[in-house]
Order: sequence, then C-alpha cells, then structure tokens
Amino acid sequence: MPDSRPTVVCFGEILWDFLPDALYPGGAPFNVACHLQRRGVHAHLVSAIGRDLLGDELARRVRHEGLEVTGLTRHQGLPTGYVRAALGAGGDAQYEIAGSVAWDQITPGEDSVRAAHGARAIVYGSLALRSTYNRAALDRLLAIACARPERSAAPEPWRVFDVNLRPPFDDLAVVRDVARRSSLIKLNQAEAARFAGGEPGFGREEGHARAIAAASGCGTVCVTAGAHGAGFLRQGEWTWETGRSVAVVDTIGAGDAFLAALVAGLVLGEDDPARLLARACRLGEWVAARRGAIAPYDSATPA
Repeated sequence: MPDSRPTVVCFGEILWDFLPDALYPGGAPFNVACHLQRRGVHAHLVSAIGRDLLGDELARRVRHEGLEVTGLTRHQGLPTGYVRAALGAGGDAQYEIAGSVAWDQITPGEDSVRAAHGARAIVYGSLALRSTYNRAALDRLLAIACARPERSAAPEPWRVFDVNLRPPFDDLAVVRDVARRSSLIKLNQAEAARFAGGEPGFGREEGHARAIAAASGCGTVCVTAGAHGAGFLRQGEWTWETGRSVAVVDTIGAGDAFLAALVAGLVLGEDDPARLLARACRLGEWVAARRGAIAPYDSATPA
C-alpha cells in the first residue's frame, strides 16, 4: 500500500553522543528524522556509519525508530562517528566532535534519490558540510528535489538549513553559501548574531533574522533563544513565542525537536506562524526536560 505521508529527507551526521552517564544515538539529522517520523511524516535519513559494532548498533536504533536504513552508507575504512559531550550545571552541553568518520562521506543511493525526488522538504545541517564530499552530495539531492516537471502542481520543497556552528567546524563562508540556496534557515541566538555580524543578546533576534534574510535572500528565518523562546520571520512578518519554564535535564536535541515540529507543521499544511512556533517551542521544552535527544513519547508529549 503506498505511503500517503509527506516525505522529508534528512541529510547529515548520525553518531553516538558519549555522555557521562551513558551513550545515546544522536546527530541533528537523525534526531530530527526521529521526531518527524513520530509526528506523522515519512522521514528518510541519508547518512553514513562504519562497518563496526557502533555502526551495527546505530542501524538497529534507526530501525527501532521506524526509520529506513536504506539511506545509510556503510564504510569499511571509516569508523562510526561519535561526540563527547560534557554537561554544565544548567544542562547546557559542550561538544568534542571526532573527525575523519563515516558521516564525512555520505553517498546517497537509489532509495535516497527516489525519496528526494518527491520530498516536501530536505533538512540539512552545517556540521556535515565540513567535508567537500558531503557538500557535493547535498547539491545533487537538492537538484533532484527541486526538479519538478513544468506542468507539475507540486509545491517546491522546503530547503531547510539547520545551522550548527560547532568550533572548529564553523566556517561562515560555507554557511553563507549554503544559506543562499535555502528557503528556511534555523539558528540559535548566538549563531544568528555571528551570521548577521551583530552583538549577541536577548532582544536582538528580530534584527538578526532580518539581516540574515537580506544577506542570504532567504525570506524565512527562525531564531531560537533557549528559555526565552523563539522568533519566526516569514514574508516580512515577525512572530515571537515566549518560552515556558521547565526543569532542564539537558539541552541536547532540544533544538532538533523544535525544528522537527516546525517542519512537520509546514509539510502537513499548518500555515499559521504563531501555531507553528508554539508547537515547536513546546516540543523543544519537553525534550530539554528529559535525558537525551529522543526520549520515548508519552501522554505528556506536546501534540
């Protein structure tokens, strides 16, 4: 039976988050894909893992989440990726990201090409674009996704750029180049300030979003501001949603959950910026109040 759900392709890293208490599957595109799948969207993950024990276990976790493994490249010579994360007193994380790992060489196969061809959105982060190999692979997927027959009534897919500036993998020249080919850019408050060349700080989000939109030609920009909330610039209109207080366990994956809720709303037909933003903020807060990026959904999970 054909799958009638809208398809969203998530391109980029899948890895293990090494936290002090345990190992968790992670990587922003994987986290986003998991939440999209749970929210009624067909998520297709395009990434790479090694032919090693950590890769085998990641593939098992992908299947457990109901995601396809056909988009995963398996590498013999490159190990599965990992990140060492240290948590601060407030739950904020600092990351040490391993280099020369499997997700530095993602090769989309036939299943990923088919998924991209009919996708309603492609989500991609800046971290995976640290390699020229992946930048070329993403270019191919975007070209496939945006190639629509002249008489097709299908809308152009959302090209969703999730900016994650993790030193030393934070080349602004690459970020600005990719932003110019995107139709939605999502950043946190500090990243927006860097991109816009402005001073960081609460209350400056709208100005930074407008500067980013002007510089990139991308008219839809979302800026998250942690516990303060988030703002959404679309068609020149700025919408703000104030954050709600939660007991933060860790912030890992909260922004990914936020983005998944936002993208799910867009591809499922929600067009009200205030409702989109409110749902995204509530899911991000829910994740921040739990350990890990993809805690199991329960009766308290925001709809």
